[in-house]
Amino acid sequence: MLLDDIASVLDDVSIMTKKAASKTAGVLGDDLALNAEQVSGVVAKRELPVVWSVAKGSALNKLILVPSALALNHFLPWLLTPLLMLGGAYLCFEGVEKLIHYFAHKREKSVEAAQAKVEELKRGEVDEKAKIKGAIRTDFVLSAEIIVITLGVVAARPFATQALVLTAIAALMTVGVYGLVACIVKLDDLGLHLSRKGMALGRGILWAAPFLMKLLSIVGTAAMFLVGGQILVHGIPPLLHWIEHLVEPWGGWGKVMITLFDGAFGIAAGGLIVLLLKPFLKRH
Repeated sequence: MLLDDIASVLDDVSIMTKKAASKTAGVLGDDLALNAEQVSGVVAKRELPVVWSVAKGSALNKLILVPSALALNHFLPWLLTPLLMLGGAYLCFEGVEKLIHYFAHKREKSVEAAQAKVEELKRGEVDEKAKIKGAIRTDFVLSAEIIVITLGVVAARPFATQALVLTAIAALMTVGVYGLVACIVKLDDLGLHLSRKGMALGRGILWAAPFLMKLLSIVGTAAMFLVGGQILVHGIPPLLHWIEHLVEPWGGWGKVMITLFDGAFGIAAGGLIVLLLKPFLKRH
């Protein structure tokens, strides 16, 4: 009977984990793009150590988030949505900051840009630590959303099932995301190794790697607005219902329109936060 009970619980956990994984797949994709973009630009020999450092920070995030989510869901369930919205607002703010930084540097003269790059390389250790901290902060927000979405899937299940499913999702997404991030940042090394053996595939990888990293940078920034905007919109039920009603005539394109609205709302929210915090922000 005990073995039957254990098997029943494990079967339930397996089913709930699959369901939660499908619900959080979109956020996991954004998490992958954001983290690959965050750790890009590091000196080649330091890429894997940086990914490992961020992965350890991500694991620590999960150790904090899983029990915190379970405790909040039990004692203060009403607090989950406001905290999630705070994280979404932070993502939108970070996205706008990235855009401002990009366009500000784009206006610099080439000589000044080159000098800045030299200084950046001289400060490699500081920049590396800053990248790690930034990636871990971003991971915390995205992980919190994934944990809360998962908690919503298993909310009606016993506490033991909730804990096991949350733990399984946390472990899977940490290993999966950072395993893929490590593969992505080492693509150029793989391409170089294969090209030295005279393989056309290696030359193809070397050609495509810079474009992939550029694409990930764009996708990573867009993901900040899409995920952050989605969190904020879903935290305002009247706004969400109005959007859903507005896109009803669009049929299958409705989801696309909602996604675009989430992104636009994220940009607007991030811009507003930057304006409000402008007096307190130090521009470099």
